[in-house]
Amino acid sequence: MSANPIPAPTRGIDADRWDPRLVRRRTFGTIFYGACLASIAILLLTLFLILWDVLSQGLPWLDAQFLTGVPSRIPERAGIFPALIGSIQVVVITGLLAFPIGVGAAIYLAEYAGDSRVTRVLRTNISNLSGVPSVIYGIFGLALFVRVFGFGFTVFSGALTLTLVILPVVIIASIEAIKAVPDAQREGAYALGASRWQMVRQAVVPAAAPGMMTGIILAMARAIGETAPLILVGAFTFVTFLPQPFDGSYTVLPIQVLDWATRPQADFHGLAAAAIIVILVLMLILNGLAILVRARLSRNIQW
Repeated sequence: MSANPIPAPTRGIDADRWDPRLVRRRTFGTIFYGACLASIAILLLTLFLILWDVLSQGLPWLDAQFLTGVPSRIPERAGIFPALIGSIQVVVITGLLAFPIGVGAAIYLAEYAGDSRVTRVLRTNISNLSGVPSVIYGIFGLALFVRVFGFGFTVFSGALTLTLVILPVVIIASIEAIKAVPDAQREGAYALGASRWQMVRQAVVPAAAPGMMTGIILAMARAIGETAPLILVGAFTFVTFLPQPFDGSYTVLPIQVLDWATRPQADFHGLAAAAIIVILVLMLILNGLAILVRARLSRNIQW
């Protein structure tokens, strides 16, 4: 007569719950989650303190005289109108140059160039160019646009230099947006008898337009706040007349902020804070317009 086998002990759920390895993993996960929350809280607190300091110093100086006046050595008479017009001119020309060139390069690299060694080298170099310090672009713009081409220290030279600064961002964002378009879009266009150019123009580009607009938003936000390359291509700190795009001296808001912030008088620090508020408002307006365009383009897109 054989004895009944004794069943092997089974581990319950409580035993797994108290497994030292699981407890250690949960502890590390909780610590990491808390560190992430603390990092976000510190970032938001720092941003709030900076905005509060800028608003508290700049709002008392923000009036019609400040927006329509010209720079002056007397703080009460100082304004930013020439710098504001210069910034708008530089940003508009930069956008008009960077958008078609960047989107065209992205379409070629994503749809026509294929996956060859040359294409991979081009994409790698474009990605590396996005991390190059902007002062290097300023030196290049000074040598090429100001001296070789003879455009001089003008708004156009500054816009060309900023175009080089933001082109890698536009190209990379546009390439990723084009790659995100499903192949069904392309196959459907081919099935309807479209040529390759018709497929790209009428199927791929409209579907990728929202992503492209995201790249434009990021690029233009960078262009508005650039200072170092514009100093090298002739942006002056004291301009009392309206700049012309292709002739004469010019200045932009970041240069004006730099000039006022480096002065010892406290009143000029308030003027610098007020100019920063104007830059933030200008960025919000441009970004808002770009977001509206993006929403309008993506409204009728169906995947």
